Amino acid sequence: MADTLGARVGRIVSGSAHALIDAIEGAMPDAVIQQALREIDKAVDDVRAELGRTIASKHLANKRLTEQSSRHEELSGQVELALREGRDDLARAAVEHQLDVEAQVPVLEATVADAARRETELEGYVAALQAKRREMEEAFQSMLLARARGAEDAGAPSGDDGGPSVTRRVENATGAFDRLMARERAPAVGGVERELGAKLAELDVLARRNRVEERLAAAKARAGAGD
Repeated sequence: MADTLGARVGRIVSGSAHALIDAIEGAMPDAVIQQALREIDKAVDDVRAELGRTIASKHLANKRLTEQSSRHEELSGQVELALREGRDDLARAAVEHQLDVEAQVPVLEATVADAARRETELEGYVAALQAKRREMEEAFQSMLLARARGAEDAGAPSGDDGGPSVTRRVENATGAFDRLMARERAPAVGGVERELGAKLAELDVLARRNRVEERLAAAKARAGAGD
């Protein structure tokens, strides 16, 4: 599953948005771009589902690790108590249990570490896919705007003789793009899921904006230090 998901994300991200746009010139760009955007959105959903399972696995391993660590300390106290009471048999049983706990701890620690690495990897996949989607949206919008301007330059009717002006053509192209993007982002089910999707999208925007501000602040700090 992990290798398949990683290869799938790699294939999507490594593809050229402009090459896709070039390939659909003269065809049915809306249908093709919708399919491409759906593929990206489906990949994001799949990665997020895997991310959720990974986070749950890390949480359970962390919880079990905490329980085992507490149990190990508890057994240490019981060993001391048994020895003070002259019960070597009970102390021996507690030590044996401690050894069992100690055998599990390294595995649990490795599980937590692996889950943390996987979580970081999956978060990177989501960020890369979202960046690819933005790139594709920008390339598609540029194509629509170029077509609108190209039609005007080729001698299409201008605003002076009753036809749409280049400004109106650009506005129409932009409006078509916005409608396409809104349709592709809208979930196919009811309003509750649509509202949740909108909130998640808004959260992504806020997180990205925060990263941008942090990057700018760091750049300003470096520039100030160099003066």
